[in-house]
Amino acid sequence: MPYMDYVAGSPVDERVIEEMLKYFGHPGNPSSIHSKGLEARQIVEDARAKVAGLVNADSSEIIFTSGATESNNLAVIGYAMRNRNKGRHIVVSAVEHISIINSAKFLMKNGFEVDFAPVDSYGKVKLDELENLIRDDTILVSIQHANPEIGTIQDIERIREIFDCAFHVDATASLGKIEVDVEKLGVDMLTLSSNDIYGPRGVGALYIRKGVRVNPVILGGGQERGLRGGTENVAGIAGFGKAAEIASEEWKAESERLQKMRDRLIEGMLKIEDTYLNGHPVDRLPNNASFRFSYIEGESILLSIDMEDIQASTGSACTSKTLQPSHVLMAIGLKHEEAHGSVVFSLGRWSREEDVDFVLEKLPPVIERLRMMSPLYMKRKKGGD
Repeated sequence: MPYMDYVAGSPVDERVIEEMLKYFGHPGNPSSIHSKGLEARQIVEDARAKVAGLVNADSSEIIFTSGATESNNLAVIGYAMRNRNKGRHIVVSAVEHISIINSAKFLMKNGFEVDFAPVDSYGKVKLDELENLIRDDTILVSIQHANPEIGTIQDIERIREIFDCAFHVDATASLGKIEVDVEKLGVDMLTLSSNDIYGPRGVGALYIRKGVRVNPVILGGGQERGLRGGTENVAGIAGFGKAAEIASEEWKAESERLQKMRDRLIEGMLKIEDTYLNGHPVDRLPNNASFRFSYIEGESILLSIDMEDIQASTGSACTSKTLQPSHVLMAIGLKHEEAHGSVVFSLGRWSREEDVDFVLEKLPPVIERLRMMSPLYMKRKKGGD
């Protein structure tokens, strides 16, 4: 079964599961001062060091959360609330994850002004327009490292040169696929996700550079430097640490392997009539191939190929419950009907060359069959306007 929806959820690596099994029954609370509590604390700190190492950070700069969505909330809302005496204006890109978009909308309802930086047809932030949005009272800019729906990678280092205020980057999609180095990128906060590097779901982290101050968004007993209340998920965090350790050792070779398969998938798919690539043709994630198929709905394609044992996605799983077209695809200038006809194929650690062959064999007849049921396509075939 060619699973090609790694962008929505990745299988957990068996090596990670093996690591987590050591700690599922551990009784210690990391906040306790007895021996079992200290053991649990050491497990968490060992994992923190591994996650920090993956992004070239110091262990003290890593805050564990329940996932990327919480990390994004903590970064955007937490920073804005803590620093609102410095200004009440923030900028985010128009193609951010919905957790960033909704965090920005929350701030708009609470006395902040938000501008959404536009992107070009490939999904790249327009640098000149971003620069024009920066004001004296701008306190935060949030730009994702790479977009999970269309695969486009942003030039974060160049963007960093445009402004002096705090800079948050969502690296959920890029972590483990391309280099993510907080020092090279020059970021103040960076969102990380466990499951996107084959670790367990429900665990994430936020890198916060030393000296950057944020308010907590989950209040509790002062865990995670007082920034994330609630007893730490020891087994899950241990799994995240193991996943980070594996990614540190294997991401380069894995990305080269995935890119070759991605390129072959793109080349074969674009041979289908009226099929187009979404996102940047070069500056894109090595595992992402996003297409739009004219005259048909993406949901129809997904249901049809699922019957062929192929799993893919129409975009972000976090927005799949709405019938509205993807805000990312609309931001790059697609029409509603074009956005609705888009499908994302994302590769991962267990993807094989045979999977690409299978998809390229099974998809063309599916597209043809669905188009034969489309009045617009049949009108075009008959030479109509």
